[in-house]
Amino acid sequence: MNDWPQGWSDDNRGTGYGRGSAGPQPENARVMRQVRRGPAAPPGGGHQAPPYGVPQQPSYVDGRGHDGHNDYDSGYNTGQVYGNHGGRGPGGPGDGSGMYAPRPAPDWRRRIKVTSITVVTVLVVTLVGTYFWADSKLNRDVDLSKVIDRPEKGEGTNYLIVGSDSREGMSAEEKKKLHTGSADGKRTDSMMLLHTGDNGPTLISLPRDSDVEIPTFVGSESGKRYEGTGRHVKLNAAYAEDGPELLVRTVEFNTGLHIDHYVEIGFAGFANIVDAVGGVEMDIPQDIKDTKSGADFKKGKQTLNGEEALAFVRTRYALAGSDLDRTKNQQKFLSALANQVATPGTVLNPFKLYPTMGAGLDSLVVDKDMGLFDLADMFWAMKGVSGGDGKSMNIPISGSSGGNLVWDEAKVKTLVEQLNNDEKVTVSGD
Repeated sequence: MNDWPQGWSDDNRGTGYGRGSAGPQPENARVMRQVRRGPAAPPGGGHQAPPYGVPQQPSYVDGRGHDGHNDYDSGYNTGQVYGNHGGRGPGGPGDGSGMYAPRPAPDWRRRIKVTSITVVTVLVVTLVGTYFWADSKLNRDVDLSKVIDRPEKGEGTNYLIVGSDSREGMSAEEKKKLHTGSADGKRTDSMMLLHTGDNGPTLISLPRDSDVEIPTFVGSESGKRYEGTGRHVKLNAAYAEDGPELLVRTVEFNTGLHIDHYVEIGFAGFANIVDAVGGVEMDIPQDIKDTKSGADFKKGKQTLNGEEALAFVRTRYALAGSDLDRTKNQQKFLSALANQVATPGTVLNPFKLYPTMGAGLDSLVVDKDMGLFDLADMFWAMKGVSGGDGKSMNIPISGSSGGNLVWDEAKVKTLVEQLNNDEKVTVSGD
C-alpha cells in the first residue's frame, strides 16, 4: 500500500534533497558549508603558523573538508563583505579589512565657485529683466523735436518737471476723495526747473502765475506755425494752449535756458507713489486748513499718505504768500519723497520697490529721448537738493503786474548764465 500522498511511489520520488529515500541505507548527509576557524593542515601533517599580527580570516568549506567549487556556494568563500565595491584603499580590492572606503572630503572651493556663479547669474537676469520692464512702462509722449528756435545747450542737464491737474482715469469717487474737482482737460499745477551738474543740483520753482510772453511756435498737433504777437499770459496758460511742447518753448524763450528733458505727473499718479512707499514724513511749518485742496494739518512732524500729500502740495489759499509759499512746500515735499524712496527699506525690499516703481512709471509722461538713466539722475538730484551740496529756490521775482508775478530780469539773467556754465549758483529767490 502506498502511504505517500497523491500516489507518489518510490519510483517517482526522484533523488532531490528533502524527499526521503526508499532505500535500505539512509541518504548521504546534506552538504553544508562550515566555517573553518584555523588554517587547513598542510600536506604531511605539518603546522603552518599564520603571519605575525594578521588574524586569519575564516574560510567556507563544504562538509567534505574541501572548497565546494561545484556547489551552489562556489565563489562566496572569500570572506569579503558583500556589497563592497571600493577601489584602492581600505575596503578596496586586495585590502581584506572588510571596511568601507571613507567618503572623500567635500570640495568647498568648487561649491563656492558654483554658488557664486549661480547668484551672479540670477542677479544679472533680474536686473536686465527689471530694466526692460521699467523701460517699457515709460510714457514717452512728448516730442521736443517740435520745439523751434531753441537756445544752445549748456553744461549739465536741465529737467522741466511739471505737476498737472490731469484727472484722466480717475473715478468720481477718487476725484471726490482727492478734492480734485471735475474740470475737463489738464493744466499745470506746478512747474520746476532742475539742473544737475558738477556743482550740485539746483531746483528752481516757476510759479504758475509767472508773467511770460508766448513766442512764435509750431502747433504740436496741427504742425501750423503761430507767429508771436508779444502776448503776455500766466505761465500755466502756455500748457493749456498747446501742451508740453509749447510750455517748453515758452520757458526756453523767457529764460534762455535749454531744456534737455521733460517730466510730467498727474494727481492720481502722485498720490499712488506716496502710498506705494508707505507715506512720507513731513514737518508741517504751520497749521493749515484749506477747503479747496482738502488740507487740514496741525503744525509739526507727521506722515502723510497719498491723499494728504496731494492736499499739502496743492494748498495755496491758506498760506500767507499764496503761490510762492506753495512752491516752497512743493520743493520740500519732493525732496522728502525722494529721500523716502531712497531708503534701504524701499530699495532692498522688492515688495515695496516694484510697486513704487510701477506706480511712478505708470504715471509719468516724459519726452521721447528720456531714458531710465536720465530718470535715475533726476531722482538722485532731487534727493540731493535737501543735502549740503543742493539748492532750492523760487525764480527771482521783482513784483507783480495785473495779478501776474514779474520776474527779476537781471537776477534771472545771472542765474541762467551760472546754470549754463554749470557754476555754483549764487543768486537767491524768494
